[in-house]
Formats: sequence, structure tokens, C-alpha cells
Amino acid sequence: MTTLLGHRSLVQEAAALRSGADDPVDAVRRTCDRIDAVDPQVRAFVPEDGRRTRLLEAARELAAAGPPGPAGRPALHGVPVGIKDIVRVDGLPTRAGSALPPEVLAGAQAVVVDRLRAAGALVAGKTVTAEFAVTAPGPTRNPHHPAHTPGGSSSGSAAAVAAGMVPLALGTQTVGSMIRPAAYCGVVGFKPTYGRIPLDGVIPNALSFDTLGWYATDVAGVALAASVLLDGWRGGRGGPERPEQVPVPGRPSCPVLGVPVGPYLERAGEEALRAFKEQRELLGDAGYEVREVPVMDDFDAVVEQLFTMNRYEVARAHADWFARFGDRYREQTTAAIRQGQAIGDAAYEAARTRRAAFRARLAAASAGAGIDLWLAPAATGPAPADLTTTGTSIMCLPWSNAGLPSLSLPAGRAADGLPLGLQLVAAEGADEALLDAATGIERVLNGAGGEGASGR
Repeated sequence: MTTLLGHRSLVQEAAALRSGADDPVDAVRRTCDRIDAVDPQVRAFVPEDGRRTRLLEAARELAAAGPPGPAGRPALHGVPVGIKDIVRVDGLPTRAGSALPPEVLAGAQAVVVDRLRAAGALVAGKTVTAEFAVTAPGPTRNPHHPAHTPGGSSSGSAAAVAAGMVPLALGTQTVGSMIRPAAYCGVVGFKPTYGRIPLDGVIPNALSFDTLGWYATDVAGVALAASVLLDGWRGGRGGPERPEQVPVPGRPSCPVLGVPVGPYLERAGEEALRAFKEQRELLGDAGYEVREVPVMDDFDAVVEQLFTMNRYEVARAHADWFARFGDRYREQTTAAIRQGQAIGDAAYEAARTRRAAFRARLAAASAGAGIDLWLAPAATGPAPADLTTTGTSIMCLPWSNAGLPSLSLPAGRAADGLPLGLQLVAAEGADEALLDAATGIERVLNGAGGEGASGR
């Protein structure tokens, strides 16, 4: 029986393809073979007639370019990548997990896809999304247990990486759509600082929050993609510009970690909190300073403020499409739009003002406590055994509200064997520092019990 789980190192595959040790045509064949073998059960990719033919043609064109020039081959030469189906790709229809006519959703290719293709990547296909990246789940299953949700809305992208179909896949996060699926599927998920990647060519959910992100099997893979995709990348290709600055447990440069104690953290379930306690102890034993910081005592009000803005913006983004095709929308998406239609301009502006105040308070709490990163569970627990839901995004909500860069590391397993995730959050614009710090923390987790600690 073919296992649904697979591990493909983006860094290793990209290095082999750049050096010529591997061939794009062979990489495409392996990718298509793996998709054919496991995707009928996982259902991470949007079905595509002629996928293999399209990809082989693209790979042969890449291979025909000949030996690299003086600068070498680009960072992602020949790497197959999954693209969430709210991101427009030339030559592939965009359906956004919906029943709307694809031509209605058509438009220019997304800037992020331009960047991937300029770096030599090959588009393996569109990955399944919850309808319009809201809450109505697609058909994707969790590769760890197909009766459980993979999370959402970037469900297909997380599952495609966890199942070893591709080494890299793009998603988006509005509230918890990158970090939660990463935790549920046992992969590394990264959501950059809001605004560090242009959203041109991406179907909107709520534009005050929407952020492109991606999945890989380790932090090094995430960092390699960051070097290609982030505006103003301040490191070398695939890692920090000065590797000696990567935090090493026990050294003074080790980042100070903050635990946001209070109503927010209390939303996590028993298993998530048990694992989180163990993770804190591991990091403390490895030389990290972990400080408890009372914060977000008004968390219920923060949740209400975010959803006021979110639903208002969802309704406005879909005003034209919903007026024309409202009968084709699924129940959950219709409910979100109807809620947004009932929110007036004054309530929305008041929520925007409250968000600005929340961001200021959170930044002040971080600075006052002298912490470099926030540390929290990536989800309330393991993936629910329920395919009608994508789970709750509550553990990601405040950080998305503040526009902060966040990352989920595989970190232990629940009693049922499903993965759990540890969430790291940095200051606005500190994406490179977050990835550097995550490298050291990943090392601690992976060295503290092998498979159980890493979540794979």
C-alpha cells in the first residue's frame, strides 16, 4: 500500500537541479508519478487534464536552455511548485474552489507566479482551496489520516507538501489559512509580514489582512523560497547573509521568547497546551530565555474587531460576483458575505481604529518585555476528524490582525498520532530574523526526540 506521507527537501532538490545532477524532465516525471499515486486519495490538486504533457513540455524547454551562464542557474530551476487556486497562473483556469465560471475570475498572472517562473520554477498545478479562501472546505484530506481535515483555506498546498507531491507550495493567509494547515499536516508554513509580497493577481478575501505564504518540509526550504519571493530580501539565497548570525542555543544572540499568557493562550486545547509546555521546557533547557508576558486581556474584543473588518471586506470584494452569481455560492461563504453586507461604514472605520490601537499595544508589550519572538501553539489542537470544517483559526488571529510574520514548525504529536505545531511570531518586517531564529528552534525540536519532536 502506498503511504500518503512523503518528504521532499526543497533545498536538496533545488541544488541538484541547479547543478545539473538532476534533470527537470526527471523531476517532472517523479512529481507526476507521485501525484498519480496519492492524489486520488489526498485530493490536494485541482484535477487537470494533460498535466503530465504540459509539465514535460515546460521541463524540456528548461533543459534545452543548455548549461548555466556565469551567474549560474536561478534559485528554483526546474522545481515543481503547487499554487493555491486563488492565485492566477497563465494557462490554467482560476476557480477559487467555487462554482463560478472561470472566465469571470480570469485576469493577469499573479506577480508572485512571475517571480517563481523567473526563478526557474515549474507550476505543477493548482492546489485546492476553501471556496474563495473563506471557510467552505474543498475535497482535500489530511495525508496523516484521510478522515481528518487538512485545515484551510490553503488545504491543498499544505497537503501536497505533506504527501511529498511537491517540495514547495503557495498559499495565502487572511486569519489562519497558512499556519493552521501547516500544523495539521506536519509541515513548515510561513506567512510573511503583511504587504511584503504584492497581491496583484490574487483573488481577494479581505485585503487588509490577505498575505501570500508558502509551505516546505523544513525552515531551510522556506528561506530559499523567501529569497525569491519577498520584497527587499535582506539575506543570501536560501538563508541568512551571514550564517554565523543564526541563533545557536546557549549563545547571547539566542532570541528571547515571549509566551502571551492570558485569554488568548487559554483558547488552546488541553493537548496543545501540554505539548506547548514541553516545547517551552525543551527550549529553556537548550539555553533560550522564555518569558511569560500578560497580554490581550481584551481578546474577545480583538476577535470581534477583526471579524468586523474581515466580513465587511469580504462582502465588498464579492459585491459584483455575488450580485450576479449568488445562487452558486456555498452556504458558509454566503453567510460571511451576508454578515459583511450588514456592517456599515461607521462600524468598519471604528474597527480599523481599534485595530491600530491593538497593534500599538502588542508592539509595546513586546518591547516592554524585551522579547524577540512570540511563542504560541499554532492551532488549538490536532486536526479534527471532521471534513465539513477546516478547524478554528483562533490561535493565528491576533498575529494576522497585527500583520506580523509568523511560522509554524512541526512540534510533537497528539494522542491520536496527528501532528501538532509550534507558532513563532516576529515583529513587523523582521521576516529574515524570524527565519534565522526558526532555524535554531527547529534544530532543538528535531534533536529532542526524533520523529515525535519534529512531528513527522
